[in-house]
Amino acid sequence: MSIFNFFSKDKKETLDKGLSKTKESVFSKLTRVIAGKSKVDEDVLDELEEVLITSDVGVETTLKIIARIEKRIARDKYIDSKELAHILRDEIASLLADNHTEELPDFELPEGPKPYVIMVVGVNGVGKTTTIGKLAYHFKKAGKKVYLGAADTFRAAAVEQLTIWSERVEVPIVKQKMGADPAAVAYDTLNSAIVNDADVVIIDTAGRLHNKINLMNELTKIKNVMKKVVPNAPQEVLLVLDGSTGQNAFEQAKQFTAATEVTALAITKLDGTAKGGVVIGISDQFRIPVKYIGLGESLEDLQVFRKREFVDSLFG
Repeated sequence: MSIFNFFSKDKKETLDKGLSKTKESVFSKLTRVIAGKSKVDEDVLDELEEVLITSDVGVETTLKIIARIEKRIARDKYIDSKELAHILRDEIASLLADNHTEELPDFELPEGPKPYVIMVVGVNGVGKTTTIGKLAYHFKKAGKKVYLGAADTFRAAAVEQLTIWSERVEVPIVKQKMGADPAAVAYDTLNSAIVNDADVVIIDTAGRLHNKINLMNELTKIKNVMKKVVPNAPQEVLLVLDGSTGQNAFEQAKQFTAATEVTALAITKLDGTAKGGVVIGISDQFRIPVKYIGLGESLEDLQVFRKREFVDSLFG
């Protein structure tokens, strides 16, 4: 069965609604580009390049997309300007498909020994704690036994927020007093998870970037301590980025990938911005799979990222 059969009508409606501001912005710009034009020529491509860059797709990814469209024009000889949105959709989908990353059914875990440990990183304010809460909800809904670890011990609010989520979703949380050693919290969380036969553990970490060396050392220490309990932990390091910050999300991704080994990305707050094009650029540039996207406040508004469905929703 194709993985895309898991994409329901409700999920599509949520995706369409969440990307509506970006879609309206992109199409209003495209309309201006093709107004009065009968074919896609050099002038149209120059203006299209500007549309993509100002939609936060990023310069490098934009140039790749333009090069693909130029090849298509050279092949087909003549392209009606009215076809531009369809061509754009196809070429972006093709570009993202070249980043061969496995797409699992919704909130399924890769095969392997339990527990599956996810260490979540990201600066404060990007929606990190909310994303953890929603992940816990979806994994529990999928029949998984979930444990949370409050290893962001530098902010009392972080522990409090994660505790509220654990109560809301009804999953256990392991925490210590403010200022406790984050690695010790992670260690205790994994031990509790093993004793209670948990399927997945989600560890929150402090969101600081002011000193990259300290951040790297802290995250490395947490990982090394976790390996004493679960040898291959963490199986996933999930970086949460705020999609509404546009190019700033690129910069955060650069800094965190330099500080630690990031294996997956979650891009949040796409419903409140016209900068959803950043997902395309980040997916292309970092060669790290965008695994989740946040499209609203409700629990169901966190979705597994499906490249084709995303592009279809944005340009369909």
